Amino acid sequence: MSQRMNESANERDMDKAALRGEPSYVWRAGQERRLQMIVDAAEERIRGDILENGCGVGMYVEHLTPFNGKTTGLEFDYDRAADAGSRSPRILNGAGEHLPFPSNSFDLILSHEVIEHVQNDLLAIHEMIRTLRPGGRLTLFCPNRGYPFETHGIYWRRKYKFGNILFVNYLPRKWRDKLAPHVEVYTRRDMEKLFEKLPVKFVKRTIVFGAYDNIIARLGIVGKMLRTMLQWLEKTPLKIFGLSHFWVVEKIDT
Repeated sequence: MSQRMNESANERDMDKAALRGEPSYVWRAGQERRLQMIVDAAEERIRGDILENGCGVGMYVEHLTPFNGKTTGLEFDYDRAADAGSRSPRILNGAGEHLPFPSNSFDLILSHEVIEHVQNDLLAIHEMIRTLRPGGRLTLFCPNRGYPFETHGIYWRRKYKFGNILFVNYLPRKWRDKLAPHVEVYTRRDMEKLFEKLPVKFVKRTIVFGAYDNIIARLGIVGKMLRTMLQWLEKTPLKIFGLSHFWVVEKIDT
């Protein structure tokens, strides 16, 4: 009985990971690099009213706090929101498609590998722009369809297979979505459609590779050389094969 209960609990954990992704539980070089990208993009807004939309267990909220802004985290999963709340005082449990804030509330919004998991990514984007103040910025990371691996696993014969699956995102969309119905992936054009007719301008639109901390932990100097090479490709047209889109979007006054 105990073994079956453990197996059932493990299956529920895997289902949650598939549907909602796995948040950052530890702070390593990859998170530090992305934090610096956010800070650079935010400029003076880093000291204003900040929202992390989809904050997981609150790692980015915690590391944004020292910049002296007022940082709020919103997380859909109740258990993760409770965990984040043990680290930071302003954590709310709610859905990104229905942000519980008035319009024009924030100077900066962070959406870090989240929109691919929501039920309605278009509505989630509209809500973030609604709650930004004119001149406020959205810093957005999400999966790039050009990356050779589907990092969120797939469903095969109705069972979830965890791991990095090669070439899934290169399949025709219909086939790809049957294998990975739990997570979206984006081309540049897909991203542009999400912002159509919204009062925004694009400050930065690029693609970045990962930090590959797990590979470095296993391979040491070889892993570091791989990371250096891949991140150098961000300066070349080969960035189209990178892990994530990184967009900085500013709301304009209308």
